Amino acid sequence: MSGVFPRQRHKKHKTTVKRFLLFAGLSLISLILWGVITQHRVTASEVMPTQITTNTNTYWQGGSFPVENFQAYTSPYGYRRSPRGSGTEFHRGLDIAAPEGSYIRNWWAGQVVSLSDNTACGTSITIQSGEWKHIYCHLKGHVETDNQGMYLSDRSGGIQIWKGQQIPTGTRIGRVGMTGRTTGPHLHWGLKYADKYIDPALVLREMYRRQTASN
Repeated sequence: MSGVFPRQRHKKHKTTVKRFLLFAGLSLISLILWGVITQHRVTASEVMPTQITTNTNTYWQGGSFPVENFQAYTSPYGYRRSPRGSGTEFHRGLDIAAPEGSYIRNWWAGQVVSLSDNTACGTSITIQSGEWKHIYCHLKGHVETDNQGMYLSDRSGGIQIWKGQQIPTGTRIGRVGMTGRTTGPHLHWGLKYADKYIDPALVLREMYRRQTASN
């Protein structure tokens, strides 16, 4: 599994990651508890492969918290009341609120496998890291194509990300926007392992627990 998750080499960014995780940790725990109280939630063992929850402490040292200027977790993974109309829907990600224009960082080193700007996800980028896919929705900017290929363009933010590009951990890959179906500025962050959706809150909780334990 060491090839799936390259270790973080930049000490400065590692410090930033720990600071974000410390700040966001209590909110994350509250979010998970809220989900347990208000809806049926599966356990970690049901949604996360065994090797992820039982591996050594060093396993999660390289991950990056995905949003700068974190404010709150606004919608958890799982069933929720539809924000646009009546009824319920299954929310396949974690909504992380931040001021519009805040930078979004790549969670783990990998390759850009998809770019889009024409769905409810808005302007989005999908990165593959081994068995993992991480999906970032509602970004600023749009997708363009030229004779070199497809790329996400956010000129005001200094962002240009190409399909097929290798992206290191912690790299700024976009900014929080309001593209697609959204009622406010936030990142919708989705995670898949072996093509199956996983609750991102469980992953962040594991990162928080392992990284803060190493302090």
